[in-house]
Amino acid sequence: MAFDGITIAALVQELNTELKEGRISKIAQPEKDELLLTIKTPQGQRRLVLSANPSLPLVYLTEENKVSPATAPGFTMLLRKHLQNGRIIDIFQPDFERIIVLRVEHLDEMGDLCQKKLIVELMGKYSNIILTDGSDTILDSIKRINAMTSSVREVLPGLSYFVPSQEGRINPLTATEVNFNDLVFSKNCEPTKALYSSFTGISPRMAGEIVYNAVSNGMNDIASAAESDPVSRTIMWQSFREYMTRVSEGRFEFTMLLENGNPVDYSVLGNGSYNEYITLPSASALLVDFYRKKEENSRRRQKSADLRRIVSTILERDIKKYDLQCKQLKDTEKMDKYRLYGELLHTYGYMASSGDSSIKVTNYYDNTELTIPLDNTKTAMENASAYFEKYNKLKRTKEALIKLTAEVHEEIEHLESIQQALDTCSREEDLNQIKEEMTDCGYIRFKSSSKQKQRFKSQPLHYVSSDGYDIYVGKNNYQNDELTFKFATGNDWWFHAKGIPGSHVVVKTADGHLSDRCFEEAGRLAAFYSKGSANDKVEIDYLQKKNVKKPAGAKPGFVVYYTNYSMVIDTDISGIKQVTGS
Repeated sequence: MAFDGITIAALVQELNTELKEGRISKIAQPEKDELLLTIKTPQGQRRLVLSANPSLPLVYLTEENKVSPATAPGFTMLLRKHLQNGRIIDIFQPDFERIIVLRVEHLDEMGDLCQKKLIVELMGKYSNIILTDGSDTILDSIKRINAMTSSVREVLPGLSYFVPSQEGRINPLTATEVNFNDLVFSKNCEPTKALYSSFTGISPRMAGEIVYNAVSNGMNDIASAAESDPVSRTIMWQSFREYMTRVSEGRFEFTMLLENGNPVDYSVLGNGSYNEYITLPSASALLVDFYRKKEENSRRRQKSADLRRIVSTILERDIKKYDLQCKQLKDTEKMDKYRLYGELLHTYGYMASSGDSSIKVTNYYDNTELTIPLDNTKTAMENASAYFEKYNKLKRTKEALIKLTAEVHEEIEHLESIQQALDTCSREEDLNQIKEEMTDCGYIRFKSSSKQKQRFKSQPLHYVSSDGYDIYVGKNNYQNDELTFKFATGNDWWFHAKGIPGSHVVVKTADGHLSDRCFEEAGRLAAFYSKGSANDKVEIDYLQKKNVKKPAGAKPGFVVYYTNYSMVIDTDISGIKQVTGS
């Protein structure tokens, strides 16, 4: 949900509960477009952040303090003059706009009681924080807006403050069925757009939830609001009123909406059409947690993208190198022919005359006739020596290429396993561990410093099978090694996708016995956390951990085993319970 009127209504309710009758004890401006108010209330001290950042305007309560500049900006000094020690007597939202107004009562220089308003406009690039007197005359603002900046409204000291009107939109909390029908169903556009373009404070996502609820209750799914039938209009009005009644009565549910565990949106009116979500205790907690997680995900995606780019570049180079080496290796197949030519020329060379370009001889290995090309500038024995020289050169090349292709193929497999680990990782520490592995293996150059290189630890994924067995899934190669060779014991069962990169999956068991159901669920996890996760079926090898070995000098995550069972299974893990926090 955007930071719309409904979110602001929830915030205003929270701020009135927490801050009303509180006194403003400190005012700071940690950023050029952000204020931090410290407020003493009967319940204790509270900190309120007011941000007019154009990319992310926010208002929320926080426990954290922020560092302020040594010299306070002029706007901060003005606020301290007018608001310091003032009592907050009201916090409200005018006309369901994206505006929060703090009405503050204080004593002026003469000791007379007067009022000021601190107005926070949360309107994207037009966001601002404005101080006015009791008659709505602007005293100053955190951003001064002159006629050259805006032709709609100037925000300068001495001017009267007013809220820019949104022509054609009305307050949804005061809407009647008549003006709802007149506004929404006169528009020749999809119902969602008709809703958010008719009322203040309703975002496109909230409008979509209202329409989704109406369709769920029997409204026809139509392309244009103007084409709706009377029954559909009634259902949509009822859906709209249901949500607006919840807002006006303050019945909010603070919900972070997720997809695959990652935050994608938030709502103050419940989960709506989302099946994956978590609830939080307040609007401030929701906003802080949501934007912190979004920032963490953004940072993780950026780091992940950087690592993917490095892996892809090296992998592409290695694949080209491997293809060239395989082609060169194929060319060495000629060496046995050259050796044979040399041997036959030693035997039949006397039959060749000076200047001959070829000689026909009998191959005494299979009694077939063979034509041997000759260099007519050389004798038969010299040609034989040349063929033996070619044979020895190709033999040396083959020996070197067999070793090189094995090394490059092993590196390709390792890089593919890192790619798969990047798909699996879900936390910052997982990426740090992958980066550590890439540094240790020489894919990333470690920038040395006086400090010792930092080592990262992260935890494997933890699932519980339907019948209570603990199942652990490694998220990268270091974790796979740790899981298999330090965490697992001999009787535990080990699972891995056959012949493709994937996670090590370990099922803990004291006596080595598992149920058939547990074998299947562990197999599904091994299939899902593998390179074959997009396939309908994946072949899985499984055996007891005591039969899994790691060759000396092998790359992280690489193991060998010689006796195993196999199963072919799907990648559906929806019914397997994951332990929270893993």
